[in-house]
Amino acid sequence: MNGGEIAVAHVRDRLLAPAHVDEAVIGRALGELAGGGADIADLYFEVTSVRSWRLEGGRVTNGSFSMRQGVGARAAHGAAVNFAHSADVREQPLLDIVRAVRTLARHGDADRHPRGVELNRRASAHPLYLPADTAAVEDAAAWIALLERIDQTARAADPRIVRIDANVRAFDSGILFASADGEIAADIRPLTILSMMVVAEQNQKRARGQAGIGKRAGFPAFDIASVDAMVATAVRMALHNLEAVPAPTGEMPVVLGPGYPGVLFHEAVGHGLEGDHHRKRLSAFDGKVGQRIAAPGVTVIDDGGLPGRLGSLGMDDEGTAPSRTVLVEDGILTGLMQDRLNAGLMNQRSTGNGRRQSYADLPLPRMTNTFLANGTHDPADIIASIDRGIYATEFDGGQVDIVTGRFNFTTIEAWLVEKGKLVAPVQGATLIGVGHEALQHISMIGNDLSFDTGMATCSKQGQSLNVSVGQPSVRIDRMTVGGQAN
Repeated sequence: MNGGEIAVAHVRDRLLAPAHVDEAVIGRALGELAGGGADIADLYFEVTSVRSWRLEGGRVTNGSFSMRQGVGARAAHGAAVNFAHSADVREQPLLDIVRAVRTLARHGDADRHPRGVELNRRASAHPLYLPADTAAVEDAAAWIALLERIDQTARAADPRIVRIDANVRAFDSGILFASADGEIAADIRPLTILSMMVVAEQNQKRARGQAGIGKRAGFPAFDIASVDAMVATAVRMALHNLEAVPAPTGEMPVVLGPGYPGVLFHEAVGHGLEGDHHRKRLSAFDGKVGQRIAAPGVTVIDDGGLPGRLGSLGMDDEGTAPSRTVLVEDGILTGLMQDRLNAGLMNQRSTGNGRRQSYADLPLPRMTNTFLANGTHDPADIIASIDRGIYATEFDGGQVDIVTGRFNFTTIEAWLVEKGKLVAPVQGATLIGVGHEALQHISMIGNDLSFDTGMATCSKQGQSLNVSVGQPSVRIDRMTVGGQAN
């Protein structure tokens, strides 16, 4: 079997077979779902196991296991969408939610599928992962030992480290998508998140550091060297922040370091390039496709097929293979991220960006792995070009207004730059600006593209998803920095 067939068999064995549901049952349900003349009619099955452990105060104090399974049914005519879901995937509950959805007004041939839909099984066009029991109870002892090692290593690194919290969450997911067009496809989605936070204390001052690793794999992928490097990062951040001085305020040049700082462009730019915001004319970039929205050299890409990245999937949650979508090319707005619904309403095609949090949620156009492409500048030269400004390497959170593009991001690790040198770590720095204006003020792009370590998440309309963000070092000539006055 190829990757797509393996995925279908895996979900069938874990979810459908125990519920006595086969493709004939799914076909009958789809036939009834589409019988109302819907433009889109589909079913989304999911089974997810989650196991987690938490370390506090030098001891693993909490371990848990949960399961989520169910099916969501959707039918749409134009922009009108009806949706229902059930945690019970057996035939009768499945038919019950299908009939609930069919409250849509009838259009066209109401009986176009009187005998059900014949499903033509197709392999995933972009298989990425094979079955891997990432939530296996057999790994519990190994994970607990690793969490204890994290605690011991962090405490041994410096006597000023007074608190360590760490946790691991392992997900083993399988999803199956079937539509009234006869499509059936499945995907396997392993995911493990290992994260930690440390607190350092000196002279009655406390400072925090944090780090983490996320992988589309299980315990064997977490080698000791990478875990020790994670600990070193968190400890370094906390110790630097102990020495931090108040951040300067006002308008000044800002350099964003490589990797996770790409979250600024994910929020301030990426959300504005999702299809639903454009269709509803809510985006700050509305009507600007084909126009220059950024400085020359700025190229932004969303690619859901990058191996190993948390935003990468074998297919999106509508059965579409992920694609490499160039959103901005050399400063010109060239593309949008689309799901099936919004793409159809805009006479475009899906780009494989239809994603949902679970079977109980509707798919939305969402980012996958979104990044600013490499430039040509040496990162050292970018910092050296700053007379006085901020160098930001890690963010703690932020807010964005999609309509206006206004954003603010709080740094958790940043440095004061004077005369091209990193002078001191700063605390309380908040970067404030407008997304499309920040794009215009980019003057130098580094050649050191990297991605986050697997900790990026994205929220939209109450749904939270794992994504990946990335960028090389970037100089933005003008940005407002809020903080504490000297």
